[in-house]
Amino acid sequence: MRPSGRDLSELRPVSIETDVTKHAEGSCMIRMGDTHVLCTATLEARVPPFVKGSGLGWVTAEYGMLPRATNTRMRREAAAGKQGGRTVEIQRLIGRSLRAGVDRVALGERQITIDCDVIQADGGTRCASITGGWVALRLAVNKLMKAGDVISDPLIDPVAAVSCGIYAGQTVLDLDYPEDSEAGVDGNFILTGSGRLIEVQMSAEGSTFNRDQMNQLMDLAEKGVSELVALQKAACA
Repeated sequence: MRPSGRDLSELRPVSIETDVTKHAEGSCMIRMGDTHVLCTATLEARVPPFVKGSGLGWVTAEYGMLPRATNTRMRREAAAGKQGGRTVEIQRLIGRSLRAGVDRVALGERQITIDCDVIQADGGTRCASITGGWVALRLAVNKLMKAGDVISDPLIDPVAAVSCGIYAGQTVLDLDYPEDSEAGVDGNFILTGSGRLIEVQMSAEGSTFNRDQMNQLMDLAEKGVSELVALQKAACA
């Protein structure tokens, strides 16, 4: 029934390759099907002005897509002179999602910036960015801990994200682009490793949905995130 031939509750093939760049304190390439995102983490001994002097750390994110990440070339946002609204919305989502799994007191007054660059897009780029972004964050924090720069682990829970939706009348996990473009309902679910909700973005894209369907989507999301968290932990081991 699905264009890819996957089961309704099946993720796309997922791989997470770590330490893919030389200079970043943490890095990975996450591949969820044909969506590929390079995630890097940068440690800085500074925080934004609104955090300075609080003793709290900060985690933020930037997101972008390469011009040929999609079927047709997109103009670089730098060439346009500003970021588009979608880009701003996604990078804010990544930042606040990752912060939900961080003890900012334990992190101390320092900033970690997660850069998520979409090399190839086939649906679910924001979810892949959050999932891969946490891996890059974990690796960077590991270096802080190894150096003795933090007393206790500031990462209190893994954070991962997956899309779910209603396609051809069926609730499905991890939409690729052919499904995403035709789904009657589309949603992004961000959860912690312990199953706590961080954010749910749900919208009807041509058809409405009821409470039972919402519960089915939530069940799929929990299953998908638990599988992604296991892959995150294995990648960072």
